[in-house]
Amino acid sequence: MSGAECVAKGKISTVNSHGTVPMLVVALSAVWSLGFGSAPVSASEGSAMILREGSIAERQLVSLGRDLEVHGEARADVAALDGSVLVSGRVSGDVIVLGGGAHLDSTARVAGDVFTLGGAIETEPGAQIGGRSVAYPTASAAWLTLIEGPSLGLPATSPLVIGGKLALITSWLALVLVFFAAAGRNVMGTSQAIAEQPFRSFLVGVVGVLALVLTTLLFSAFAAALVGVPLLVLVVILALILKLWGMVAVFHALGAWLVRRRIRRPMRALNVATVGLIALGLIKFVPYLGIWAWSIATFIGVGAALSTKFGSRQPWLAPA
Repeated sequence: MSGAECVAKGKISTVNSHGTVPMLVVALSAVWSLGFGSAPVSASEGSAMILREGSIAERQLVSLGRDLEVHGEARADVAALDGSVLVSGRVSGDVIVLGGGAHLDSTARVAGDVFTLGGAIETEPGAQIGGRSVAYPTASAAWLTLIEGPSLGLPATSPLVIGGKLALITSWLALVLVFFAAAGRNVMGTSQAIAEQPFRSFLVGVVGVLALVLTTLLFSAFAAALVGVPLLVLVVILALILKLWGMVAVFHALGAWLVRRRIRRPMRALNVATVGLIALGLIKFVPYLGIWAWSIATFIGVGAALSTKFGSRQPWLAPA
């Protein structure tokens, strides 16, 4: 089936494209440097991360590069990157899978939504999903490269690739200068949210990016050209602003972490953000690791920008 199919609450909606999503294991050193971690109540057996029956996870469960099994109770969101999720217990939040599928046993109880990108959603009779179920089983391999630019199909040592990365880093440096000159206090507010809750920012970013993708597909499939095109333009502009703002905040958060642990002397906020940009810029030249590190940083930045309303920490929809 092609296109998008939206069905009733608790049912499955499937979106198809061409190709597959070849996920790679994310280098944990880059992730842990921003303070990532998984709930301590989860257990590991073989290549899977397991929350055993009778166990309770109070915080988010996130698996990178391996499968995740939830047989106990997860009282927050559950996410897997480059892995699949098996649920036979209870999940109070959402189930988000990038590069894998989700299988819900007959005893599974998911209070929130189930999203899969690069895999299908399988439910046994008796499984319960309180929110939406959206599957994107054959997502194109380009879905993630769109975050950091097109894939040229050239080797990492190609002068064209190296020159393009240097030009991109230079452009980011110019954006850092502009953002700190125009709204430095708000950028640091978003940076503080990243430092305090990197996990939450990542999950909010994943949901936000998926929402933008699904909104774009919805407008493309069902909205008339006269209405759909302006709405698509607005969605693209919003996504671009979230990306740019969030990444500058990530640069500052990472730079502040490095300054505290390595340089250990006071620095201006602009210099701190530059340190973070240089650190991520160096990672960008490492094959595969660079793509994934910047993609994860993008999700974190977008999530923090959404959570803090671009650093203002005001609600998006204030009551009248």
